[in-house]
Amino acid sequence: MFGIQDRWITLVFILCVFSTILCVLYGVFAWNKGATEIKPEDKKWAAEEDKVEREL
Repeated sequence: MFGIQDRWITLVFILCVFSTILCVLYGVFAWNKGATEIKPEDKKWAAEEDKVEREL
């Protein structure tokens, strides 16, 4: 197979191809998952940070 004589190298090659396919599939299915919602306390914290940065 592809001139590879060693069985372990063949196994590594197959596992690399399999892991690549698995990563691509995960990316396709997780592509448009929504982000977590912004909590009210996070908005309050961000507003306070903006205020402090403007004062500096």
